[in-house]
Amino acid sequence: MKRDLPALALYEQVKEFISRKIQDGTWPAGHRLPSEHELVAQFGVARMTVNRALRELVAQGRITRLAGVGSFVAEDKPQSTLLQIANIASEIRQRGHDYRCEMLAVERIAAAPDVAVWLGLQSGASVFHSVCLHRENDTPVQLEERYVNPLVVPDYLAQDFEVMPPSEYLVRNVPFDQIEHLVDAVLPSPEQAERLAMSLTEPCLLLTRRTWTRTTPVTWVRCLHPASRYRLGSRFRADGNPSFG
Repeated sequence: MKRDLPALALYEQVKEFISRKIQDGTWPAGHRLPSEHELVAQFGVARMTVNRALRELVAQGRITRLAGVGSFVAEDKPQSTLLQIANIASEIRQRGHDYRCEMLAVERIAAAPDVAVWLGLQSGASVFHSVCLHRENDTPVQLEERYVNPLVVPDYLAQDFEVMPPSEYLVRNVPFDQIEHLVDAVLPSPEQAERLAMSLTEPCLLLTRRTWTRTTPVTWVRCLHPASRYRLGSRFRADGNPSFG
């Protein structure tokens, strides 16, 4: 158990411990987690602290809890196959529509536990963070939140992303050899709904992507699309290779 992160909230230390066990495969899907009592004793924290960590992991879909039974690593959700990194700017312009990228944040921050896990960094390590809104004919179609490993892309913050959006810049300048795509159906938060000019009850498609270069994580990005304005998919041959043209 790590004790070298005094600035990290106690419940986040519990979350990070559990998340890393899941991420590195030590605790596979269906594995039963230590009880609240065991986690309280292990971390020397209050039961309400452990309970908050577990509740947030349930909300993130990483674990499930059965009353009177215990907590378990959640089963993986079925995944759609999306074989390419889409260039949303090119897609919109190819339809003959106007495209605009509105940057809402470009900053250096300390990695939260979940970000650190996905990028293979220590909690609190420096990461680059950007948020942008992609518009088609001035209608918002995608809200993108991205975390970038500064060890791989040290010049990320110096770019003009309203000229070249983050995804296009990374594809052009950082060679990648692995891509992971996950797609979930979700409802937007109040802030997300406001930015996307949509109702809180309207469903969204959430595309989560990670890329690697030589086994080193490059970026973790979440792209939120109003389902009524956007769809995700791919076309590929029977041998599994992408089909173009």
